[in-house]
Amino acid sequence: MRSFASALLVLVVAAGGVQAQDAAVQYGDLLTRERELRRELDLAPQLRAQPPGEATAALLRRVRTAVESYEALARRFPRSGYSDNALWQAAVLAADAYWQFGDSRDRATALRLFELLKSQFPTSSLVARIGDQATRLEGATTAAGGSTLKAIRRDVLPDALRITLELEREAVFHDERLDGPPRVFVDLRNTQVVDALKDASIPFPDDVVRQARIGRQPDHRTRVVFDLQDAARYSVYSLYNPYRLVIDFERSAGAGTLQAAAPAGDPPAPPDPPAAPAARPAVAPARSTPAQPPASPPASAAANSRGGFSLSRQLGLGIARIVIDPGHGGHDPGAQVRGLNEAELVLDLAQRLERLLLKEPGVEVVLTRRTNAYVSLEERTALANRSGADLFLSIHANASGNAAVRGFETYFLNFAPNPEAEAIAARENAGSSRTMGNLPDLVKAITLNNKLDESRDFAAMLQQSLSERLRRADRNARNLGVKQAPFMVLVGATMPSALAEVSFLTNREEAALLETASYRQQLAEALFAGILKYQQSLKAAPARVATQ
Repeated sequence: MRSFASALLVLVVAAGGVQAQDAAVQYGDLLTRERELRRELDLAPQLRAQPPGEATAALLRRVRTAVESYEALARRFPRSGYSDNALWQAAVLAADAYWQFGDSRDRATALRLFELLKSQFPTSSLVARIGDQATRLEGATTAAGGSTLKAIRRDVLPDALRITLELEREAVFHDERLDGPPRVFVDLRNTQVVDALKDASIPFPDDVVRQARIGRQPDHRTRVVFDLQDAARYSVYSLYNPYRLVIDFERSAGAGTLQAAAPAGDPPAPPDPPAAPAARPAVAPARSTPAQPPASPPASAAANSRGGFSLSRQLGLGIARIVIDPGHGGHDPGAQVRGLNEAELVLDLAQRLERLLLKEPGVEVVLTRRTNAYVSLEERTALANRSGADLFLSIHANASGNAAVRGFETYFLNFAPNPEAEAIAARENAGSSRTMGNLPDLVKAITLNNKLDESRDFAAMLQQSLSERLRRADRNARNLGVKQAPFMVLVGATMPSALAEVSFLTNREEAALLETASYRQQLAEALFAGILKYQQSLKAAPARVATQ
């Protein structure tokens, strides 16, 4: 009887091992399929030659099939050790499909799968990462609950043409570039338009956008189409308070800068009078009694850390618009260790940081990406320059071949002084599209970096804040210091800039902390405190409108 029981146990264990092996093979195959799909999602605007509806529907069908396959794996092998990962991948992929295409069915699928993961695998480390994903999806009902396109503004910049869509409130949007003829369209979900813009065509006399056409699409979508001429690239980002969608169209080589034209808004309406800066208090009508003097004069800027005052401080310049760059994204996931994905992690940190910054009066925030989309290193800096940013912060998570290495470090742009900085720069610059022919210009840009002192001070304040805050949560946190390296994402930035490596994914203890919402929030708050400290070392600056 005992031998029979032993034999039965052996059979059960063997069967379990076979199941785990099958689950591992299927899960690996699904990850490979997902990577292929994500490359298509990233490159779709450049590759779609078919009518957009047909191409979108075909791609979305394949994404949904992958989601269903992940869920089927989890249900077939519930005890394999891969089930919770499969449900997580399925939910995130469905969520990304919703943000890309705006179909509420994918949003519902993502929320259902997150709930299934929580209920079926409550002890999984992935459960702690559901909160922000689910909150953002649930909050999308507010953003998608209805907005109104109020005006379209046009501004000529030295190297680009800027179109600003002014909306009543935030809207879920999808943008895409098409050829034959060249054009870019932006779909605004659940958005109406003011009467003056209904089915309107707004011609522009010159530059790379020749016309804007507004029309209604099924499912309460408003589509704005921009007909192009000699446009090289474009980028889209959001600004808040009030909500605006800003599209910058970069001119191709040979397309000269043209004279600025009057803003294009409601065609028959006269231009609005100039608005007072948002941070300035409203001025009451003049009275016979003189105005009271301010309680105290404005404080002057503090000296730089090396003594003296940079030109920015001499001129009394401040910080109002901040660009936050979540590193990697799309087919470049960054470091990946034990289910943690650097691109996903730093996007979460950037969005937490954005929410903190937007509570500050007079501060505007631009994110270089808001979804798991690929953005080239060069385009991130170009977007910051075009948006008129006053400060640029790129957020990353570190990795090392030595699993014992842990800690945080902050970089500013300069030549690497040691092999360690060289290796980190080589890893982070792997996605650059520059070639050897660009080397002389890159060396010149680094050598003539006129924001060196400000960037060094900004990095030092970030590092100090990280040290003060993180040691409350992790007594073993190591301050690795302020360093310098030639990060491509910082090259060419016209504002003070820094790159923060917040923790090591390859260190088991730090990875466990990074899986918790509380530690991520502490990281965001530490970065927030560092930014505020740097801002206050200059002065508070009034908010500016997007067209400046």
